[in-house]
Amino acid sequence: MILDARRSPARCTPDRRSTALRTPVVVLVAGALLVLAGCTTPAKEQAPVVGSTTGPAAEQAPEGFEAYYGQTLEWTECEDGLQCATASAPLSWQDAEAGTIELNLVRNTANAQDPSARIGSLLVNPGGPGASGAEFVRSDAASDGALFGERLQDAFDIVGFDPRGVQDSTAVECLDDKGKDEFLTQSFGTTDDELAAKADAYREWGEACAKNTGDLLGHVDTQSAARDIDMLRAVLGDDTLNYLGYSYGTQLGATYAGLFPERAGRLVLDGAIDTTLSADDISKGQAVGFENALRAFVEDCQAGTECPLVGTVDDGMRQVRAVLDEAYERPYPTTGSDREVTQNLAFYGVARTLYSQGDWSFLAQALTEVIDDGTGDLLLTAADSYNDRNLDGTFSTNSSEAFSSIGCLDDRGTSNLDQMREEAAAIEEAAPTMGTFFAYGGLTCAEWPYPEVEQEFDLQAKGAPPIVVIGTTNDPATPYVWAEGLADTLDSGVLVTYEGEGHTAYSPSRSCVADVVESYLVDGKVPDDGVTC
Repeated sequence: MILDARRSPARCTPDRRSTALRTPVVVLVAGALLVLAGCTTPAKEQAPVVGSTTGPAAEQAPEGFEAYYGQTLEWTECEDGLQCATASAPLSWQDAEAGTIELNLVRNTANAQDPSARIGSLLVNPGGPGASGAEFVRSDAASDGALFGERLQDAFDIVGFDPRGVQDSTAVECLDDKGKDEFLTQSFGTTDDELAAKADAYREWGEACAKNTGDLLGHVDTQSAARDIDMLRAVLGDDTLNYLGYSYGTQLGATYAGLFPERAGRLVLDGAIDTTLSADDISKGQAVGFENALRAFVEDCQAGTECPLVGTVDDGMRQVRAVLDEAYERPYPTTGSDREVTQNLAFYGVARTLYSQGDWSFLAQALTEVIDDGTGDLLLTAADSYNDRNLDGTFSTNSSEAFSSIGCLDDRGTSNLDQMREEAAAIEEAAPTMGTFFAYGGLTCAEWPYPEVEQEFDLQAKGAPPIVVIGTTNDPATPYVWAEGLADTLDSGVLVTYEGEGHTAYSPSRSCVADVVESYLVDGKVPDDGVTC
């Protein structure tokens, strides 16, 4: 299983964008973004809205795709003073005749009254793959600018978009809510029979995605999404792309820079993914990342007065593992529903709280409940938040569907069982508490109905201007070493280090990181490589 980076049922979203988990009502989606109503009309099958197809934007288009680059967006006012629009994109960037899909956009226009102080558009992506950029911008507006600093809001039209396959764009569909709930609840062991059952479950999931999504399922890869971004850049009227991406959004941004280095403007990649790593490398890296984050939690918990984990830190780690192992043999009952907390849900619940130090107190309460009372209500609350599951059994997003669909096209681990067993042993040695949950990830995509997409972009993004890469020293989902790797891989990469806990670093409330990010995006001031906050 891979969490919050390239594939698996999870999302990557910045931790400060959250309010701490609270009970008993689930008010948060994964990464703790508030769930807000959409403002766009349902997707329609239609040709692009064509403006001038002979202007500068259309001239930048690949042959046959001029109408997409030349389209005119029809912006309408929607909630919180935002503007909404729908852009048309080709189903396939290799075949202009294959059909048309739609991309959902939300824009918060620049606040600056002086037109000369406005730079243009800043496209943002909160991660995933599968997180909604449109919801991200709505969340900022609803929280009075908690996500983007005033300097960014003054200078830029901040534009969030749902990538192809995601949410209110033309979306991937797999199972109905009941089927999806059952899929996310099931747990699997590591015997031959149990692994075969896991492979069957993911094969059936992929078959359902293919049946209910159609040809789109073969075209939701990151390279196609990066080509969509270039089209959006042109349609928005920007000569170069200004971009702020988090977690998986850093992979998307690095891919854009590799495809269009001459059109890259000011790019900031926060919570970076090392694009040179394989899916199997990603699994091991995340296992260690979550192991380290859990250890930091246990140390903090035991330093307090109301921690259920006793003895040494190692003892506390083993107690957490015992909680997870017990859930496999005997799922925890809940007092608030007839649902049980399986091992998979228990793991989701623990992992969800490790994205932000602000949620550690919730994890302590959840573990206290399990250890003292034998019930899992709080772990279930966290797991449901992680999976975007509402109390009534519906799901607020299609993030799980998009996550696996995008990831299986981008890169997939080995499907050789003997090799997976060797890798599982190495993962569990490196991460004794959490490692087992990151093993055998190759089964996820082993029988995916569409092939992996061939890499077409330059990993080094030669010719691109400086690209700011940010890493947090104890980030569980995108370990700091990945930021070092991406900054080193990119010819123009500039590494910024945030010393702290949690997933991603930029926040208006973190003055040092905010100054670095905003000075670069607004003023073009390139930070010193290796600067630390």
